[in-house]
Amino acid sequence: MDSLVDGNHTAVTEFILLGLTEDPTLRVTLFMVILCIYLVTVSGNLSTIILTGISSQLHHPMYVLLSHLAFSDIGYSSSVMSDMLVNFLVERYTISYLGWATQLGSVVFFGSAECCLLAAMAYDRFVAICNPLLYSTKMSTQVCVQLFSVAYYLCSGLPSFSIIVVTQFIIATSYVYILITILKMPSTQGCHKAFSTCTSHLTAVTLYSGTITFIYVMPKSSYSADQNKVVSVLYMVVIPTMNALIYSLRNNEMKAALKKQLGRKIFS
Repeated sequence: MDSLVDGNHTAVTEFILLGLTEDPTLRVTLFMVILCIYLVTVSGNLSTIILTGISSQLHHPMYVLLSHLAFSDIGYSSSVMSDMLVNFLVERYTISYLGWATQLGSVVFFGSAECCLLAAMAYDRFVAICNPLLYSTKMSTQVCVQLFSVAYYLCSGLPSFSIIVVTQFIIATSYVYILITILKMPSTQGCHKAFSTCTSHLTAVTLYSGTITFIYVMPKSSYSADQNKVVSVLYMVVIPTMNALIYSLRNNEMKAALKKQLGRKIFS
């Protein structure tokens, strides 16, 4: 951390970023790997946003929420990876106080947005499985707009830890009711169909919640600084990429919409 001394006061002007490693060869390797991950993250999530916008079959609440999740993933990863990539290429990388504050604000905002959106998607699955006849009413366009408004308001108004506790409670409660409803279904086929609609979201939630638990809940004495770096990279770099892959490769409606759009482009 560099500073200017003025009388009895010390003003912080910039921070020195240490990076993940000091090995030159490993730095180049990590640069290439993380650059590829970043390109996949941006292209995958941007494709999700575009596909959701142009495909009429995806114009319902779950995929509107998914497009906002993809947007938050792009913002979240971009706020971290840009500086990380530059850090791999220079011997000594510094960031100004204003730049650090801007990056921290972006990480907190988009990370909080992701928590809120995952909770909203859990509520969407709860309504779809537990109250299917009321789905069009409880998840109307107006309700979706209200969910977005609340999500982005909470991102700017509540501490990060409060948002984590509230959203994890909503997700856990939603899935308890979902599980109870599925277990009460008379047919195995119905149970499988209901559960299959939750697998993509449940996978994304498990990855996100697992890393959050490791970072914020486990005592720091139980893991080393190197382990913390690995989990931080997973949390900030890998998960935004995995979300795009999970919702594109494991979701039949997304794949069907993509094939339909590609078919139109080819035959036109």
